[in-house]
Amino acid sequence: MPTENPTRLRRARSDDAAAIRQLLHDLGYELSLEETSRRFAIVSKAAGHSVFIAECDGEAAGLLHVYARAALEKPPEAVVEALVVGARFRRRGVGRDLMAAAEEWASRRGYDSLSLYSGVRREDAHAFYRSLGYRLVGTSHSFRRALAPGPAAGERAQP
Repeated sequence: MPTENPTRLRRARSDDAAAIRQLLHDLGYELSLEETSRRFAIVSKAAGHSVFIAECDGEAAGLLHVYARAALEKPPEAVVEALVVGARFRRRGVGRDLMAAAEEWASRRGYDSLSLYSGVRREDAHAFYRSLGYRLVGTSHSFRRALAPGPAAGERAQP
């Protein structure tokens, strides 16, 4: 489906924190502006990570976070960590433009594949990824354990 408004992609900046927060909210993630800014600062400094904003008519319409993953049990590949299209901009080609940018990003860095994870209940997203040629290759459970704060509790560790 062609876009109603042309999408312009650009690198995200620290002053995009409010827009990033709103886009993540549209996907169901409730973060404070401070936490969004903190996370963006960590990601933007991490080697092999890129964050892009899609704009329509000068407004943030979508978000892409892609990174390079080196692994032993999987092939080295690029991973889409986050793809969000704002509720008002869905079904206008913004997601396709962002995924095309992720694929180009991966190809320019020599990766043969791009992968992503999508919550089991996000059936519309699954249909979207399948329409782009992605296929389901596995399922898993996500585990997490909170760790006690280290000596510099105010400063979180960076990956």
